[in-house]
Amino acid sequence: MERGLMWLPLLVLFFGLAWAGWNEYQKVSVFQAWELQFDRAKYDVLSVLGMKDSTLTWGVSRRRGILEYGQFDLADISDLYLLVDGRRVDLDRDLADLPKGKRFVLQLDRTADEPVRLPFTDLELAAKWGQFLQSARQAQT
Repeated sequence: MERGLMWLPLLVLFFGLAWAGWNEYQKVSVFQAWELQFDRAKYDVLSVLGMKDSTLTWGVSRRRGILEYGQFDLADISDLYLLVDGRRVDLDRDLADLPKGKRFVLQLDRTADEPVRLPFTDLELAAKWGQFLQSARQAQT
């Protein structure tokens, strides 16, 4: 009886991990269907981002679908920069010189509305998206 009770927490942990993996798989499957409508897209545990021509769409991936928070044109961006743990970082820096941190946010300041804050889990991915959006914005003007 005692041995069975010792294994019970491990069994519960196993089912918890299996459910978490299935949940994440569902989110990725939903994103893969959603990203087909865009020229360029990114999936992150924290957010999703898609770009078609010069229109950006962002939101969050859920099991039942993408919860879109909004979309706007690239021309509406007045400034964009990377925040590492709340501190502004220049996007022109070399990727190897970027400071280490825990929270990475690509902030897009818009001319008419509130800024859009896109969270990332990977600093390098955030920096590359920032550089890409900056070059696309400059090419448009």
